[in-house]
Amino acid sequence: MEDHGGMSLLHDGVPLLGFALVFVLLFRRLGLGATLGFLVAGAIVGPHVLGLVAGAESKMGIAELGIALLLFLVGLELSPGRLWRMRRDIFGLGLAQVVLCGLAVTGVVLAFTPFSWAAALALGLPLALSSTAQVLPMLQSAGRLRTPFGERAFAILLFQDLSIVPLITIVAAMSRNPADLNGPPGWLLGLYTLGAILGLILAGRYILRPLFRLIGNLGEREMFVFAGLFTVIASAAIMEALGLSAALGAFIAGVMLADSPYRHELEADVEPFRTILLGLFFLAVGMTLNLEAIADRPFFVAGMALALIAVKTGVIMALAMLFGARPRSAFALGILLSQGGEFGFVLFAQAQQALLVENQAASVFGAIITLSMATTPFLMMLTKRLRAEPEPTGDHLDTPQHDGSNAIVVGYGRFGQTVAQMLLAQNIPVTLIDTDVEMIETAGGFGAKVYYGDGTRLDVLRQAGAADAELILFCQDGDALDTEALEMIHHSFPKASILVRAFDRRSVIKMNGAPVAGIVREVLESAVFMARRAMEAVGVDQTEIDRSEAEYRRRDKARLDIQRESGDIRAARDTILTQQSKPVAMDNDLELTG
Repeated sequence: MEDHGGMSLLHDGVPLLGFALVFVLLFRRLGLGATLGFLVAGAIVGPHVLGLVAGAESKMGIAELGIALLLFLVGLELSPGRLWRMRRDIFGLGLAQVVLCGLAVTGVVLAFTPFSWAAALALGLPLALSSTAQVLPMLQSAGRLRTPFGERAFAILLFQDLSIVPLITIVAAMSRNPADLNGPPGWLLGLYTLGAILGLILAGRYILRPLFRLIGNLGEREMFVFAGLFTVIASAAIMEALGLSAALGAFIAGVMLADSPYRHELEADVEPFRTILLGLFFLAVGMTLNLEAIADRPFFVAGMALALIAVKTGVIMALAMLFGARPRSAFALGILLSQGGEFGFVLFAQAQQALLVENQAASVFGAIITLSMATTPFLMMLTKRLRAEPEPTGDHLDTPQHDGSNAIVVGYGRFGQTVAQMLLAQNIPVTLIDTDVEMIETAGGFGAKVYYGDGTRLDVLRQAGAADAELILFCQDGDALDTEALEMIHHSFPKASILVRAFDRRSVIKMNGAPVAGIVREVLESAVFMARRAMEAVGVDQTEIDRSEAEYRRRDKARLDIQRESGDIRAARDTILTQQSKPVAMDNDLELTG
């Protein structure tokens, strides 16, 4: 029996992995994304086409762990600082998108199908969700993930991922399954949920964090993988045992570790498993698609997919404009998020278990999601000119030119002006680049030649002569650069020494390990200078002033080194000088991030 099971696993694994490899590479090459490749590969090897692999339902059970890992990684992204900064887009725009798109699509389902309102709601609400697995790689490959547009898209996707839990609850509340009807009442489930969340948070603080600290001290990297997977599976299993959503358990596990110093290590360790299991999930979904039911109603599938895209594009565009986006950017956001998503398949399975829809209907609407996902890359290409923002701002300005300068200064604000003028005082030729048109024109009135362009882009730097420059100095506001971006710049222009202006120590931590000659915190030196002048004003001896400065710099450097190594802004708080007689930790860390 065991040999047969082993042979069955090998027999199923070869066609599954082989077809997945071929179709994912093909669809990636065509710009259609890996998700669609997995779905098509699963449909071909499944029982309705070649029949090479059977038992899709059993594989779905294992593959659903990929959904749990995806939600765990989503939870890891939710550090309190990021949540607070993006709160308007996440909980305002994201909530409005899920609710309005869900209700609008439910109305379309009611209008064109004979389903009851409960069945239409169980099918319409999931269609409001978009494909995180498809959209994020598209944003990343286009270099727009860290732009305001990319962050707004990510905020909506983040809320969609969070909404999977309440949507599962809604489907369960409408269940016609006697097993569900005999379950505990809703108020009791609510108490279970609150108790389980509180228990997981306490376990994270008093069990998991000490566990990860112990593993980190031992230096056993492999144990991080075991501990990370154990955290996800145990949290999901606890919630499932209570009759709650396993996805909620995995999500809470991620949130409770989001602000820990082990977050990045966990992300790196869990990501490969998430990718593999999520791919297996899409393969299993493709295998379960009833192609005969789809072939019987091809025009309905195509029409509903078109209606889904049109409705979601219109609603998202209107909401984005209401939240301050320009019309072209809002249209681009609508097109980008117009498809159905992977969580739709999860919710359709829940609706089947709740006896709200039959297997045939779930297959047809699964095909609608698949078709809508297939159209997104083509729609993005076809609407490129319509989506592109006009650039009247820089059309009349010169772009960077290679004029033989030894230094390139990116950002000609107050910081960049001082740096550039001191270099020019030493007869070091400087090329100036900025994107602020008003500032460029003002600088021109003072005789400074500033070129228009995004100096963080490799092509713009190359055009400015970075290949021959000795210095590249990033003096712009914000923290657009991270280790990955700086490594690419250093790799492209190895002759140049790179110096970066950092907003605060968080920005310095973000650039940890970057191949730069120096990182300068923009207010550090001026703050030290002011402190020296203050001590002089009250008559402190010059030797004591020098000693105070040296002591502060020693403590600051030691703390920053620990923070960069751990990735935790709250690390080494005992090195901070406070009003007490000896250094103590402070409750409010807002003042300690400079």
